[in-house]
Amino acid sequence: MWTMIDGMSTGYGLGRTPQEYERLRAQARAWEAVTGRLLDRVGVPVGASVLDAGCGPGETMRLLAERVGPSGSVVGVDADSALGAAAQEMLHGLGHGRCRVVAAEIRGDEPVAGGPYDVVFARLLLFHLPQRVAVLGRLWEGVAAGGVLVVQDYDLSVVGTAPPVPAVEAVNRLMVEAFEALGCDVRVGTRLPALFAEAGVGVPDDSDVSGLVAPLGPARMFLEQVVRGVLPAAVARGAVDVVRAERVLTGLAAEAERSPGLPVLAPLLVGAWKRRPVGG
Repeated sequence: MWTMIDGMSTGYGLGRTPQEYERLRAQARAWEAVTGRLLDRVGVPVGASVLDAGCGPGETMRLLAERVGPSGSVVGVDADSALGAAAQEMLHGLGHGRCRVVAAEIRGDEPVAGGPYDVVFARLLLFHLPQRVAVLGRLWEGVAAGGVLVVQDYDLSVVGTAPPVPAVEAVNRLMVEAFEALGCDVRVGTRLPALFAEAGVGVPDDSDVSGLVAPLGPARMFLEQVVRGVLPAAVARGAVDVVRAERVLTGLAAEAERSPGLPVLAPLLVGAWKRRPVGG
């Protein structure tokens, strides 16, 4: 299921820039405790072999490596060769020598390479993939008997403030329109049980829903980074008007200055998992 690539993938709508890499790392830090709790709830055995599909900056690989220990192994796959190389260097520097990152596309028309794995994990991957059902089916095929598939993904529709303010509502509408124009599924997290069924995985063993609430002051920067990251691709497809986008971001900045402590609900991060029966 890995199509080896040379250079950067064009399938990721937020771009491949130093600013985006830092945003990804900040995003991973924000969700680290949530993902750690999920992994501990599911159970990642010491000595396990693990695949992290769409590993990005390697922060979830680190969480997995901490749990499998030096007798286990973690393979990360990401379409961005530069980001993957930096992730592997970081992990080796932390002493996780049995981690490696493969620069490859994750596809639904090829089998998983290197498997089967005791744990197959994917966080914020299906959101971006138009062939998400096929990919999910392939990931399930890569799970060993007795192993587990664990998926976490966003539901972007809930982003907002309490009480609601037009400036934040306008930003969320803009983000949703931009991502949907790129073929993303902004509610894929909530749809995970249906996707598991459609992909032939079956009914998830269980699910987990987590959210973060932050003041508008600091949250505004994250929202703006996401909008500016996705904007070039959305504009190129004629889905978003630059003038409107700048007007929306100006309104967001003004609202953040007026009400920096206004609570903002971030996207929900929804998890679902399924263990493959022994002999199944």
